[in-house]
Parts: sequence; structure tokens; C-alpha cells
Amino acid sequence: MPLSSAPRRLLRPVSRRAAIGAGVLGVAAIGGLAGPLLPAAFAVDYPTWEDVERARASESAKAAEIEKIKNLIQSLTDEVARTQAEAEKASDEFYVAQQEFFDAAQRAETLQEQADEQAATATQAADRAGQVAAQLYRNGGDDTSLELFFAGSAQGADDLLERLGTMDKLLERNQAVYAEAITARDSAQSLSDQAVVARDERDRLQQIAEEKMIAAQKAADAAQAALDEQTARRIELDAQLAALQDATAKTVADYEAGVEARRRAEEERKRREREEAERLAREAAAAGGNGGGSSSGGSSGGGSSSGWVRPNWGWRTSGYGPRTPVCSNGYCSNPFHYGVDLAAGCSSAIYAASSGTVVYAGYNGGYGNYVRIDHGGGIGTGYAHIRPGGIFVGYGQRVSAGQLIASEGNTGNSAGCHLHFETYVNGYPVNPISFMAARGVSV
Repeated sequence: MPLSSAPRRLLRPVSRRAAIGAGVLGVAAIGGLAGPLLPAAFAVDYPTWEDVERARASESAKAAEIEKIKNLIQSLTDEVARTQAEAEKASDEFYVAQQEFFDAAQRAETLQEQADEQAATATQAADRAGQVAAQLYRNGGDDTSLELFFAGSAQGADDLLERLGTMDKLLERNQAVYAEAITARDSAQSLSDQAVVARDERDRLQQIAEEKMIAAQKAADAAQAALDEQTARRIELDAQLAALQDATAKTVADYEAGVEARRRAEEERKRREREEAERLAREAAAAGGNGGGSSSGGSSGGGSSSGWVRPNWGWRTSGYGPRTPVCSNGYCSNPFHYGVDLAAGCSSAIYAASSGTVVYAGYNGGYGNYVRIDHGGGIGTGYAHIRPGGIFVGYGQRVSAGQLIASEGNTGNSAGCHLHFETYVNGYPVNPISFMAARGVSV
């Protein structure tokens, strides 16, 4: 057989899913993230209201306390700016590493598919060559056959020449088919070797992407901790500063009461924001009906018996696969779209497509605000372009299918409010349309 020297792997295509391996971005990979890292600046000794009361009794003490509080306020501001800059840098690095991994995985799969196609061509050509050789053997492969071939030639030379011509054609055809088989085999071997190199590069880039995701999550947690600290402390520090700078007879107790009122107002604002998001989710669920949805629109979180639901009820505005890059707002889209875009409107609800654990919640470069969920078994989902303040879950949180996790927005490389939804198998994005369809849900 012409293919006897070809490696076995050329004749047994390796699927992308098996080749990608078990490098999923899962909970175990980021188990070291036990909680937000508190910046060192937070360990300072903040003044109490008793300190403020005592300082009011002396002009020198008052001046010193005022200077201390101003420095603390500036320190909080600087810490927020520093951690936010670090978080933005880390998120950009995560996004770049993630896209490089996705692109490398796509190249590896394409090469493997091409190698598999060439291996199949080589096998088919070898089979044809074998069939021609068998026919030649039957027509004149030994002396007995030749005698039979030349016997009964009473019809003359024309008949003999015709038979000889037929054999020549068969020999010529067999040589061509054999050459085709050899060419296809060599091409398959070359492509397979390239696919091995591409998979090695893919695996290297996946490891980098995982490390960058961990670093980005830590930076995001640190930035949020700094912002939370500033928010909590500034109310009181501003009131203490006002109390020290106020020359009237207003008491410290009056300022303390004002602090408490502002805190209650902030809590009420957050409560109303959350209730509004939940109201939108309920309205979307009531309008969406049950489950599947369609290519142009669908339900908000309705699902199937598989335990999977539609991530929102928006219209599908872009599918999965190659596309012509579009440049706007200072960026150009990736020539390969690794998800589907669902547009339901700014601030509309986004739901967990299935139960799982949040393994990333924060900014992610061109994806903007982004949530990633690990569903176990190498399966994951990603939700991008979430509006500012629209992430309602945190790292390490368990979520259920159809749970409100975020709110649609226009952050990152986006030209309008929509959800960019991705599905992952062993860390690599696969077509969400077919992935969800296999689970009884249409996107």
C-alpha cells in the first residue's frame, strides 16, 4: 500500500475537543484567590470623633488634626487611582493573552482539520491505486493471464492493439493515482506536524491566559477594596474635617448624625438600583415566555430540561465565526468572532446560562466588564460588555441557571449595548449556537 509508511494518526482524525486538553479556566486554577487584597494604606489609624472633639479645644491640635485628615483623604484618593490603574493594566493584559490563546487554538484546529482531510484523500487515492493494480493483475499479471489475454485474437491486429492500449491507460492511471496518494500523504504529514507545533503554542498561550486572568482578578479585587474603603471612609472624614473647620457652635454630634444620614441614603440608593435590576429581570422573563428563543429574539432566561437557559432575551445581531473587521470608536473588531451578540437594550438583564461558579468578575480589556462561569466538566460561559456597575455577582460565588448575574451595557470594544456571549469547552470558545442547541436552547 502506498500509505504503509504514513503515521497512524493521519488515518484517525483527532477531534479538537480531545486535543485541547483539560486546561480549563476553573476554580482550582485560581484557588489562591481567597479574597480581596487590602492595600497597606488601609492599615492607618483613622481619627475617632473623640479625637475630633479633643482637637477642637486647641487651635494647634485642631490644625494638626485637619492636616492629618486631609492627608488621609488624599491617601485614599491616591490609592484608588493606583489600584484602578493596575487593574486596568492587568485586565488589558488578560484580554490580549486570552485573544492570543483563542487565535492559536483556532489555528491549531484548522491545521488539524486540513491534515485530516489530506489523510482521507491519501487513503482514498491508495484504495483507488489498489483497485487499478488488482485489475491490471487480473488482465495480465502473470504468464497465464498473458496467454489468455492474447488468445482468441482471431479478429486481427486492431483488437490486440485495443487491448494493449487499455493496459497502457490503466498503467498510466495507476501511476497518477499513486502519485496523488503520495502527495496527499506528504501534505497530511506536513500539516499534522504543523498542527502539533500549533497545539504546543496554543497550550503555552493558554497557560499565560490563565495566569493573566488570576492577576487581573486580584487587581480588580484590590481596586474594588480601595474604592469601597474610600467610599466608607470619605463620608466620615469629610464630616470630621467640616467639624474641625466650622467656627460655629455646631456640635460634633450634629456631624455624626449627618454621617449616619448619608450612609443610610447610600444604602437606599444601592437598594433601589438592585430592585430596578430585579424588576427589569422579572419583566423580561414575563415577556419572554418559555425557553428556547430564536435567531432573532427569545426569552429572558427561559430554559430547557437540560438545565441550560438563554442568557438574555435579545435579538441575535452577530453570530460565531469569521467576519469582516469593523473599525469604530478607536478599535477594530477581531476578524474571528468567538461568541454571539444578543441585543436586548441597555441595562437589560443577563442570566447565568447554567449553574456553576463565578471564576472571573471584573474588567477584561476589549470585553469591557466581563463575567466568566465554570459549569464543571470543562464547560464554561462568558458574558461581556456589561454596563458600569452592572456586575451583580462576585468571584467564587455559586450561581444557578437563570439567576440574574449582570446588566447589559456597552463597555470595552463595543459599538452599542449588547451581550457578547461565549461558550467554552476546555477553555476554548466553541459556537454558542450549536452548543446551546444541543442543550435545547436557541440563541
